[in-house]
Order: sequence, then C-alpha cells, then structure tokens
Amino acid sequence: MPPTTTAAATDSAAATAGAAADPQRLTGRSKVVLAVLLVAQFMLAVDFSILNVALPAIGDGLGFSLADLQWVATAFALSAAGFTLFFGRIGDLIGRKKIFIGSLGLLGAASLIGGLATSPEVLLAARVAQGLATAAATPAGLSLLTTSFAEGPLRQRALGINGALMSAGFTTGAILGGVLTDLLSWRWAFFVNVPVALAVVLVAPAVIKESRPAARAGLDLPGALTVTLGLLGLVYGMTQAGEYGWTHPHALGGLGAGVLLLAAFVLIERTVTAPLVPLGTLRRRNVAWGNLLGLLAFVTETSLVYLLTLYLQKTLGFSPLAAGVSFGVLGAGTVVGGLLAPALLARTSRVTVLVAGGLVQAVFTAALLFLGTTTGTSLALLLPATFFGGVGNMLVIVGFMVTATSGLPDTEQGLATGLASMSQQVGITLGTPVMSAVVTAAGAGAATASAVHRGVTAAIAVNTALVLVGVAVAALFLRGRAGRPSG
Repeated sequence: MPPTTTAAATDSAAATAGAAADPQRLTGRSKVVLAVLLVAQFMLAVDFSILNVALPAIGDGLGFSLADLQWVATAFALSAAGFTLFFGRIGDLIGRKKIFIGSLGLLGAASLIGGLATSPEVLLAARVAQGLATAAATPAGLSLLTTSFAEGPLRQRALGINGALMSAGFTTGAILGGVLTDLLSWRWAFFVNVPVALAVVLVAPAVIKESRPAARAGLDLPGALTVTLGLLGLVYGMTQAGEYGWTHPHALGGLGAGVLLLAAFVLIERTVTAPLVPLGTLRRRNVAWGNLLGLLAFVTETSLVYLLTLYLQKTLGFSPLAAGVSFGVLGAGTVVGGLLAPALLARTSRVTVLVAGGLVQAVFTAALLFLGTTTGTSLALLLPATFFGGVGNMLVIVGFMVTATSGLPDTEQGLATGLASMSQQVGITLGTPVMSAVVTAAGAGAATASAVHRGVTAAIAVNTALVLVGVAVAALFLRGRAGRPSG
C-alpha cells in the first residue's frame, strides 16, 4: 500500500487509516460511500447501451434520416471517449468530488432535455452533453473509489463489485431500452436517468469528502487539446469505418488526424513542465500494458453483444426485446465474475487472474463459432457460452482495473483512473464499428440471414483472436512486480 503523501486528499488519508485498522471489512460509512459511487457507475454503464434498441423509434419520432440516425450514438461516443482523460486530470487539480457531483447534475439535466426533445438538433445536443457528463463522472467516480479504499483486498473487493455492476449495467441497458421503448416510449430511455442522478447529487455531498491536492499544478492546455482532439479523430474515424468502410475519406481523414495529434501529444508531454500525462507514469508496466488489456477486454465483450444482436434478430428472427432479454445470461456471468475476481486476486496474482480470465473468455467466445441457423440448438450453445464468457471477461476487467491503478499515490489516482476510464470508453466505442466492418467485409452487405450468419461468424473469429492477444500480453509483459499476489 503506498504511503499517504502530503499532497494526498484528507479523505484518502482517513480511508487509508481506517482500512489499515481492518483491511478486510467495510465500515458503515464506507458502505454508504461505496453504494453511492456504485449506483452512479451502474447508471453510467446503462446509459452506454440503453438507446441502442430505441434508435429506430427515435428516428421515426423525431424525423431522423436513416443516414443521420447513427449520430445519436456517435455524438455520445465522441464526447464520452474523447474527453475522459482531460476531465480525469481536471478532477486531480480542482477536486474529484466537485467534478463527480457536477457531472451527474449535468447528466440529469441533459437526460431531461433529451427526453423532451422535439427536433434532431436538440436531441443531439443532449447526447453531446450526456457524453461530456459521462467523460467527467466516470474517472472521478473511479478515483473516489480507489482513494476511499486502501490498496489491497478492500480496494479489490470494491473494484470487483464495481466491475460487475458496470458490465451488468451495459447489458441491463440493452434490456431496459427494449422494455421502456415497447411499453412506454423511447423518451423514457432518457427520463430514467433523471431521478437516479438527482438522488446521487442530493446524497453524495453528505457522505463523500472532497479529494483535493495540497499543491495545484498548472493545466497542460496544449497536451489536453491534442490528446482530446486526437481521441476524437480516432473515434470518429473508427465509427465512419464501421458505417462506410475503411477506405471512406471520412474514416481515413479521422484516423490520420487522430494518429498525428496523438504523436504531437507525446512530443508535447516530453517538453512541458507540468504534463497532463507524465511519461514516467506511462512507462510503468502495470499502467501501459494494463490499459491495453482493458481496451481489448471492452472491445471484445461489448462488440460481442452487437454481433449476437445481429445474429439473434437477422438470422434467428428474434424481436429486439427478445434479443435484449437473451443477454440477461451474459449479465449474470459478469456479476459472478466480478464477485469471484477479488478472492482470486487475493489467493493468486494479477497475471494469473488476467490469463485465466482471458483463456475462459477465449474458449467460450470460440464456441460461438459453431452457432447454427436454428433456434433450439443455437440457444443451447449461446446461453452457456455467453454466461461463462462473461465470467472470464469480468475477471480480465477487474484484473485490469486493479493492475492499472496499483502502485500509484493518491495524488495520481485521477490520472490512473482517467487512463483506465479512457481505455474502457474507447474500447466500448470502437468495438462495434470494428466488428461491423468485419461483418460487412465477410459478405453481410446483402443482409440476408445466411450472409449475416457468415459475417457474424467471421467477426467472432476476430474477436477470439483479440482475446488471445490480451492473454499473450498479460503472460509476457506483466510478470514481476505487476504479477505478484495482490492480497
């Protein structure tokens, strides 16, 4: 456990002292803090997927053209992924509690506006605001979580529950979006955030203490600008590639601009006195390789939901609601994985958990290559495969979170959780367009049941290969200090 420095927040010191007294137990106050933070993170995860099923109804209700409808998702994704690192560092400088509460207030207001929208322009503006709120709230909430619980079993337990709820929230969003759209209206996919955000904003000030550094460094504006625009370019390029193909000018332009801006960001960070991301932090094996594993974990599992949605609806003929409900099994698997991960981390090591989880995920993802075109036999394979694949994926996610945030002082937890949140959100954002491009390239442009089945099968093979890349990274590059038992 790292020593509490003079720059550490007062609440972090208190939490560390309390955890040191009994690192295995949650106190009454820490349970309330954990509940508030977990409710907020669950809501943010739900928000990523709740509109997916509702998109056709939104298009019909507000007059979106078919070509413009994808911007309902893309506007959110660009903001959420592009600004995460920037807001994570802002939280380090001005206080994570302020950022957390303010961003949830913004999320509630934006959700209310989105639900009341009467034109595409208003709805897209609300989606941008929701994305910005998510970009600020996710790293702030995670950094409050890691600084409220000392490094070790207690933090691992908190991160395990957080990871389980986060992944379950993504699955729940798909189900809830279908239920609300079918039974009420697509507008309730926005309205559902409002009371939850309001409750967190009212309760959080009383139970969460501010986390503020003693000395405030200046903000690296050139670095913040280049990394934000670079991420926006990459995310935009990927979404355009998934929509129109890799050779489309918008895809190539976005990807090229993103790479150049991120290269400029690295050069800037080498020269400024107070860098947004100190390169020494990025040179830590647990930070660099841990975040790569996180990116792969979120790319693979969230995009698998997209692939199986295509398969269930286009090949097996499921309704959107029935397809969404089918992912309840995957959600259950992620909850089980999140509850198992802390115990496995305490008994073994981060590398063991990352490799074992990745192998389980790879085996059961590969099993989906044998899905057929008839409902009975396909569901008999799909349901257990997604359950155990979800268990494995959540072991990797919790292992990544613990790895990427360990060994750093509390003053850098905003940066560490900002990087982890960026990996999470970029992975969620990029997974679907990447796999969509694979599906299209494999011959699903005709959109027939057999063509979709062929395209989905090819994408599942790519998905499995990416999981195995993560296993290799963990086994080869995270040995030594990062791989020691964490308990």
